[in-house]
Amino acid sequence: MSTIPLPPITLRYNGLFDFDGMYAAVVDWAKNYGYLWLEKTYKHKVPSPSGAELEFEWEMTKNVTEYINYKIKITVHTWDTTEVEVDTNGKKNKLTNSRLYMILEGELETDWQKRFENKGKFAKALRGWIGKIKTPEVEGVYADQLYYRIWNLHAMLKKFFDLQSKKHVYKGYLGEG
Repeated sequence: MSTIPLPPITLRYNGLFDFDGMYAAVVDWAKNYGYLWLEKTYKHKVPSPSGAELEFEWEMTKNVTEYINYKIKITVHTWDTTEVEVDTNGKKNKLTNSRLYMILEGELETDWQKRFENKGKFAKALRGWIGKIKTPEVEGVYADQLYYRIWNLHAMLKKFFDLQSKKHVYKGYLGEG
């Protein structure tokens, strides 16, 4: 089993946003692309006069083939987080006012089923041979797909926070409309 880490992508935001909407948008994105979603950690630190501090980590995994697995980790840290009630068209909505820092990281894992691990000399030699054969495909196809999928998630989040135009530069790269 070996892992190929991808460069992290960050997102920063300061202001009002719908926290529950952001949470739902990430979960929906994961479901739409066939990822299993897991909330690994959640920390809520005692609020100060300026607001609470939150730290949480989400992990999404997807078994692409019998040999390759995708993992996307989202780490979120917020400061000065307060709940604000906003009146929109006579309807009261709860929004979150916060400073937010988000890191999206990807990792491609080969031999995720551990078929060749601790199985003897032949299995070890076979794993090395398969690794050499699959390396161009793994790095040139699967790692690229995962990296652009993470950019797709990043673009969706930027659109959610209204930080960019309604299009993103990599939209057609994976053959999606």
